[in-house]
Amino acid sequence: MVAANPILATPGTHAWLRPVRAALVLSHEHPMLRRLMEGISRSFTRLGHAVTDVPDAATDLVLTTYRYGQSLGWRKALLFTMRRRFGLERTLPLFTLIHMTRGEFQDVMGRLEQALSRDPVRPEDFRFADLAPESWRVLAEQGQRGGPILALERVLQGQSKCIRLLLAIGEQEPEILYHFDLVGAHPTSDPARGEAFYDDIVLRMVTSACTTEVTDHQVVGPPVTAAEWAGATVPEAMRRAGAEIGRRGFFTNMIQVSDLIHLPSISDAVSSQYSEGCFSSWDPRLNALIATVTGSARPVDKGRLTDDDLAVIVGVTPAGQGAQVRHVEGHPNTPPSTEAVEMMEMDQPLPRIALGQEWGIQVEAPVIRSRLHGHRGVSAYDPSCVEFAPLDEPYYRYLVSCGTGAQAQGIRAAFARAAALNGPGDPRQVVFTVLPGHGVMIVEKWVPGKEPFQLIWEYMDAGKLVIDRLIPQGPMAYEAGDDGMMRLVSR
Repeated sequence: MVAANPILATPGTHAWLRPVRAALVLSHEHPMLRRLMEGISRSFTRLGHAVTDVPDAATDLVLTTYRYGQSLGWRKALLFTMRRRFGLERTLPLFTLIHMTRGEFQDVMGRLEQALSRDPVRPEDFRFADLAPESWRVLAEQGQRGGPILALERVLQGQSKCIRLLLAIGEQEPEILYHFDLVGAHPTSDPARGEAFYDDIVLRMVTSACTTEVTDHQVVGPPVTAAEWAGATVPEAMRRAGAEIGRRGFFTNMIQVSDLIHLPSISDAVSSQYSEGCFSSWDPRLNALIATVTGSARPVDKGRLTDDDLAVIVGVTPAGQGAQVRHVEGHPNTPPSTEAVEMMEMDQPLPRIALGQEWGIQVEAPVIRSRLHGHRGVSAYDPSCVEFAPLDEPYYRYLVSCGTGAQAQGIRAAFARAAALNGPGDPRQVVFTVLPGHGVMIVEKWVPGKEPFQLIWEYMDAGKLVIDRLIPQGPMAYEAGDDGMMRLVSR
């Protein structure tokens, strides 16, 4: 009789989790850091994973330590030295466990809260050791978007030279532990749960390590000719929509790594900038999805798009590891957004509809016309015209990253269940889902007389879809209010 896999036996986890090999590297000493590492090691073993103290070719993730307030130059940071130090052929997913006392945490949070309350903000209020002089711009913008905790997250990412952080607050024993990542997530694990506290930490790390990026895009077919591009209507509509949605403050600013910390060069361990959000719309003349390009390749201002900021997506690769794209004649053809696969895959389980003469062309098209993703939340919606499509339950407890197959799978399943997208007579024209710790994905159906995304921005203006700067960090739901609106509640 084969013993049950303890990972798969853990209630509420993703079905695609697998055993991993974790290397625990104690870089900074502190009694609490050591105890936490010991507890995490016990949990890895208890849940069926392998643990070592030196990374090797079979390692899936590395966990190291950092004590808040200690200077860490990039020459000693594992993110930049891991391959050379351990003789590895690739940079492994890295997590850093950070310790702050309650006093340190309260001091820095109070300082950031006061700095963010000023109008205008003062650059000198955002000066932190080891960060670039220009970092105040990143910290102010991030703090205004997500509050002091998000600004602190960027401070610690810069100081520790790591993106995925586990911040433990307390003196000799942890009082709370935050999980930070690239997009600004900050869910917590509760030490009061005993050994389940360590299991929660490990399962969150394993979830991240078991996801894979789906950005191995493939160029297919002949290029779109200049005449075909000129005859398409969606590129111009995308430019107009970017301006309209941008005016409503939906898009958040790109993070430039050089504005946060100064590095002699940007290695393969980190991109030079990170774009926040993307959008796309179906072009029936090209029989393709027109999407914004990835911001990790070069800066993209989504409120001022040009044709060079757009990509043509026609499918998903057979292995599902990227999007299939057609190049456009005479364009630089930057790869599409990291969410390209999920924006394309959400159509597969859904019906297609026949577009009639009112669209100027008679063809079949996906039931979803346009898709809008941003690092925002939705605090309320009108259920008479908008539908909320919840994710599968594990996505609210064990968060996944953007641009991964796991996120594409979760979004596809959520929209596949949406009644408004499966029922031709359903009057609701907009559907959305919320990715905890990440943001929102909003889609609209085809409505004659409306431009791409027009329904979405009109619903925003009319209060039928209320966008919020804060994003839920875990389990959530919407409950009916006295005014008939569905309003966000945390669970």
